[in-house]
Amino acid sequence: MDNDDRANFDYLAWDKNDEAYEESQKLFRRGSTVRKIESFMTQKFGKTATWVTPIRIGGYNNLYRMKIEGSANNVMIRLPQPNIAQFPNEKTLREAATATFIAQNTQIPVPQVLFHGLESEVGPFVIIQYVENCGSMSHALAMPNETEPTMAHMLNLDLSEEIIGSFYEKVAIHMLQLFEVSFPRIGSLVQNEDSSFTVAARPLTQNMNNMLQLANIPSSVLPPESKTYETANEWYVALAEMHIAQLVFQHNDLVTTLDDCRNKFVARQLFYKLAKEGRLSTFGFAEDDWSVQSDSQPSALPAPGGSHSFRLWCDDFRPSNVLLNEERDIVAVIDWEFAYVAPTQFALDPPWWLLLNVPEMWHTDIDDWTKIYEAQLKTWLRAMQKAEKSMEINPEVRLSIFMRESWETGRFWLNYAARKSWAFDTIFWKYLDERFFGNRKGDIGKQDLWKTRVELLNEKERVAMEAFVEKKIKESKDRILVSWDVEQVKDRLAAVL
Repeated sequence: MDNDDRANFDYLAWDKNDEAYEESQKLFRRGSTVRKIESFMTQKFGKTATWVTPIRIGGYNNLYRMKIEGSANNVMIRLPQPNIAQFPNEKTLREAATATFIAQNTQIPVPQVLFHGLESEVGPFVIIQYVENCGSMSHALAMPNETEPTMAHMLNLDLSEEIIGSFYEKVAIHMLQLFEVSFPRIGSLVQNEDSSFTVAARPLTQNMNNMLQLANIPSSVLPPESKTYETANEWYVALAEMHIAQLVFQHNDLVTTLDDCRNKFVARQLFYKLAKEGRLSTFGFAEDDWSVQSDSQPSALPAPGGSHSFRLWCDDFRPSNVLLNEERDIVAVIDWEFAYVAPTQFALDPPWWLLLNVPEMWHTDIDDWTKIYEAQLKTWLRAMQKAEKSMEINPEVRLSIFMRESWETGRFWLNYAARKSWAFDTIFWKYLDERFFGNRKGDIGKQDLWKTRVELLNEKERVAMEAFVEKKIKESKDRILVSWDVEQVKDRLAAVL
């Protein structure tokens, strides 16, 4: 990557997890492990189970395809990747519950969950029906790349708008189905003993997993496992608090200079203040009476209800998890591990994945991503409109209208920044700051951005910033992985919150 649009993870933590991952993969590939899984699956089905090669290594799971004696269809057992999946038990239960709920309440083709559990000889597991497919939608849309096949996919812009639009429309239909189901609280779905579902656990996000896996951030800063949220504002506050926790507790590689640290401190504190004041949930809607942008670009669209009406959202929903058949129709949507009930605001944004790769990791820079995305968004909106027409959606409440305005007002960037700690700083200063607070005066260098907004902090916060920055830079000179004590964590957070 040639740009710094994404802040660095803690490379010591990353290396440590990589080493542990390599060791765990040796175990997962052993014949004894395969035989143990075959024995376990034989017990579950009451028939002989045989492993079908190869082992598939996913982002957060190892997957074994199995043939069950007497059955024409194969099954898959998904086992969380050690050292990558940071909440293996929680992830397993939430994924199974969400996939089962979606299968029962929508027409989205989700592989059937046959069994799942935590206490077993193979650890936490989910067993699903295997779906025959010819690859993912991401492969169908991506630029050919035979020289570096492991590189992240990028949209093949040589494909015709008709081809891309047809793929988009198929996904849009499923997204509309997902949007039709609402929930009373924000959190993760739990399947009860009577097979009903309730929102009874914390939202389990991809960003939370990254905080532990790639930055050695203490788990005690995260919401408690049973925590759910009654309003969108409460969840925005929790997300803002986790951004501050990332700055406080990532010991290595996050900050480079005193001013870089001040930039990150000021951005997070201002985002946190806006969240606590209930302003983030209304930004870019008709109720936005606070941002400088609202004076010149008022919205006619109302903000979603702040409580009792939330939508399922999946951090990892993207074309690589959409499987196709030979006719290029969708036969399965997989990988629901980071799915949770979220503010409806998230679902009113256009998808981040239209170019397949994330903006902060684009091969040139985020500005180039934005330019290409804006052109591609027109194709998406046309596809969404076709899907809405085919499903006879009321023209006054169509998602396509909200999505178009989300991009125009910057709501897209607000919610993306809220979910992504390592992309937060670039997005805040490039796409949110001036929309919130007005134009910055003069020719301000990147290292001095904090100076243009520091007066928005109160005196106590400014004093806390200088103490924090000095301590952060001094401590970061020692490249170590810190073992954080719970009381230490509370004291550190209290000093900046």
